[in-house]
Amino acid sequence: MRVTKIKEINKSRMQIELDGEFAFVLYKGELATYGIQEERDLSEESYQEIMTRVLPKRAKLRAMNLLKSRSYTTSQLREKLQAGKYPEPLIEEAIRYVASFGYVDDARYAADYIEYNKEQKSKTRIFTDLYKKGIEKTVMEEVWERIIGDNRPELEKEQICRWIQKKHFSPETASPEEKQKMMAFLYRKGFSIETIRSTLSLDITPI
Repeated sequence: MRVTKIKEINKSRMQIELDGEFAFVLYKGELATYGIQEERDLSEESYQEIMTRVLPKRAKLRAMNLLKSRSYTTSQLREKLQAGKYPEPLIEEAIRYVASFGYVDDARYAADYIEYNKEQKSKTRIFTDLYKKGIEKTVMEEVWERIIGDNRPELEKEQICRWIQKKHFSPETASPEEKQKMMAFLYRKGFSIETIRSTLSLDITPI
């Protein structure tokens, strides 16, 4: 295979193209080690060593180091490794490696997030947040059912009560306009119209 382009990413890392396509990123010193130069052939032996020994180890270490400082979902970790320009097969290998030790676990991540936010956020808002983090809906639903289950209606009513207390809202004295405004606010927070009306005992037309 032919080295068709070498591009500097920063002072220490170089991007290598083989036969006109992106192949991998190496440190500058490694180019000399493997005899990598533009318009020169890269031996099959060197290519295999890079792809099966050098880069897999590097991708796994990168994943481990990322997880030392904070939790990541599978999707978030994949994005981080993609940003490091690791080849896709090696990214998946690194994710499987850290997952085998339980270091990345989407269900656990979702459970932690739900436990932390269940008193402040609606189910809709929590699911929206988890979706943005790359958690699959089936995982969210399973974890939510395990943690919240049949307690959801009462939990959401408690959340709504906390919001109206924070807003100093009184259903008994509020004008129709104020009631509509509070319903719109709670709806944007992810609560259903029926739950809002039931909690506040509001007999007004849904938004």
